[in-house]
Amino acid sequence: MKYPIYLDHNATTPCSEEVIAAMLPFFGAHFGNAASKSHPYGWVAEQAVEDAREAIAQLIGAKSKELIFTSGATESLNLAIKGVFDLFSGEKQHYITCQNEHKAVLDSMAEIEQRGAEVSYLHVNSDGEVDLSLLEQSIQPHTKMICLMWANNETGVIHPIQEVAQIADKHGIIFLTDAVQAVGKIPVSTQGVHLMALSAHKLYGPKGVGALYVRHNHSLPKPLAQLHGGGHEKGFRSGTLNVPGIVGFGKAAQLRIQEMTEESNRLDGLRNRLEKGLLELPGVHRNGSMKNRLAHVSNLSFSGVEGEELLLKVNQQVAVSSGSACTSISPKPSHVLQAMGIPSDLGRASLRFSLGKDTRAETVEHAVSCVKSVIEQLRNS
Repeated sequence: MKYPIYLDHNATTPCSEEVIAAMLPFFGAHFGNAASKSHPYGWVAEQAVEDAREAIAQLIGAKSKELIFTSGATESLNLAIKGVFDLFSGEKQHYITCQNEHKAVLDSMAEIEQRGAEVSYLHVNSDGEVDLSLLEQSIQPHTKMICLMWANNETGVIHPIQEVAQIADKHGIIFLTDAVQAVGKIPVSTQGVHLMALSAHKLYGPKGVGALYVRHNHSLPKPLAQLHGGGHEKGFRSGTLNVPGIVGFGKAAQLRIQEMTEESNRLDGLRNRLEKGLLELPGVHRNGSMKNRLAHVSNLSFSGVEGEELLLKVNQQVAVSSGSACTSISPKPSHVLQAMGIPSDLGRASLRFSLGKDTRAETVEHAVSCVKSVIEQLRNS
């Protein structure tokens, strides 16, 4: 199969060659279970897991003991939200999040609402930004958690996490952030954060492995486990560890520490080049703040075309999405763009371009040419 140009790195990234090489021995010679404490097979696996834990901790400025391995960020977010809800079972509970969060957060919040929690969904402005004064005004005496993503997966808009952390600390509230799109792309710190969700496959690691950062040495309680059966990961998440995946996650973290700054600067230039080319077309609108956004992401709406046909034709030549990978085949407009007040017809006719390590100047030029051709064809048909 001849694949199209890949500009959908916010959906997933290819494993780096170094990551694959690091993982391979743990599918073969080093196949041991990290929980097997009585022989060398287990010792080698356990040491590999702890080395990876340390590497990932360095990437986010955490202590290695504060990382809990999971199957991915969706599980991490479920553990954090539902685990906190269960922790305060029997009490009146209020949670604050945002209308344009990932579905893993929104669906988890909807679940605890059904169980009796009250949830405030903050509005965003037309640039996808949160009003911090509105956030603070939303706090109630029984607010248990503030949950806000570090960077939006569809628009790349970066939220003021340190300011949110200060608000949470001032009021003694647990602060959870979905940092999946930010980690390995921009500097991330756990300062002031109590819970943070991470994923390997968004930073050139393998699918099926993620982590939840759980802050130690503070007075606020930690979430209760949602999986039971062995007490793995300090009792937070039972189940045999995915040793090859964790090793790959650790290697990917090491590489991002080395590559992140230079790569971000390079992709910023390529993203701007892509936008300049496509904005030459009439009726093209850029979605999201230009002041605070990830360097590799661009979300554009194209007026005068039908969204489903646009995505179908563009994806024959350039692999992009119309929103989150979890909902990219939905004919409905993105809930992220709806929250920003973008009309439904433009929301449906929006494309997210997310560049990556393999993106080159000639790739961008070809992508611009392909998308322009499709837009002109659809508008003239």
